[in-house]
Amino acid sequence: MNLKGIDYDIQPVNLLTGEHRSDAFRGLNPSAGVPALRLEDGTVLTQSLAILDWLDDMYPDPPLLPPDPTDKARVRAAAQVIALEIHPVNNLKVLGQLKAMGHSQDDCVSWMHHWMQEGFTAYQGLLPDGTRYSFGDTITQADLCLVGQMVNARRWNLDLAAFERLVAVDEAARAVPEIAAALPEAQPDAAL
Repeated sequence: MNLKGIDYDIQPVNLLTGEHRSDAFRGLNPSAGVPALRLEDGTVLTQSLAILDWLDDMYPDPPLLPPDPTDKARVRAAAQVIALEIHPVNNLKVLGQLKAMGHSQDDCVSWMHHWMQEGFTAYQGLLPDGTRYSFGDTITQADLCLVGQMVNARRWNLDLAAFERLVAVDEAARAVPEIAAALPEAQPDAAL
């Protein structure tokens, strides 16, 4: 939303304390996940990619997808590697279930690392050479997904040595003020 120049209010949801599983939050998002975007008319949108598509439809400048259908498909494919292949098996719901099944913290970290390494290898393989961001010199949906997953990779101390290209894209994207303002550490509920 920052990239689109849209004013918004943040309502923090503490995932670590389970606030997302409360009846109040499930009333907004039955899947008990973040993000959830409440529109001015009260409609609530959920799921990152759906929200990004809506933002691009409603606020086309700057675009988060290229105009060429083939290029657009490539960007979406990379975004989906993050959103549909890495993230679903690397979130707190899965971690909680692994622990409930008797897996140790070390097992959980190994699980997280495995799926991030697989996904990052695939993502990196999709990228063209010589671009500032994932698919050129402008931010796309794919970059936004990557930045979020890189936060997770660092949280879980994933060795990023094999992913120099992703680290460079992430650093370039984080240098964009609108993206820097959206990072977890810049949020009002960030741990001090």
